Amino acid sequence: MDAAQQEATARARELQRNWYGEPLGALFRRLIDDLGLNQARLAGVLGLSAPMLSQLMSGQRAKIGNPAVVQRVQLLQDLAGQVVDGSVSAAEATERMEEIKKSQGGSVLSNTTQSTSGSGAPTVKRVVREIQSLLRSVAAAGDIIEAADALAPTHPELAEFLRVYGAGRTSDAVAHYQSHQN
Repeated sequence: MDAAQQEATARARELQRNWYGEPLGALFRRLIDDLGLNQARLAGVLGLSAPMLSQLMSGQRAKIGNPAVVQRVQLLQDLAGQVVDGSVSAAEATERMEEIKKSQGGSVLSNTTQSTSGSGAPTVKRVVREIQSLLRSVAAAGDIIEAADALAPTHPELAEFLRVYGAGRTSDAVAHYQSHQN
């Protein structure tokens, strides 16, 4: 790989960090490990070709262009967390992955079975990730920060919202969300 390719890959990974919270290679490797998948199976569940998944993982491509695929990534992240914490068995995870594979995206705050907690309500983290995904599908983190800076003098609460959800960490956004309930 020459210097220009290395620079392009580093730039793509930085964009991924801004859009998705981390480089997609790390995110996809974690999903593969946590869910016991291989790259081909992960690509199939997400609805990507194996070469596209590989390009996203290696930083040859920066962005997932299809919002339904982004939503499936988030659903798989939630599922992986449940597998890791033991609340979902491997057999249940396999069944849920089939449901995720068939999901076409849809409403950002949809109440599908895979986006809800045991109580039937969307989890806070799930709602926060949907908001983050929506904002990040509209603009890059740097643009969101610029917009927040422009809004700050007249609309500080909106500026804070854009910064926290559009360019911040999920944990900070969850804390913000919880502090603004009630």
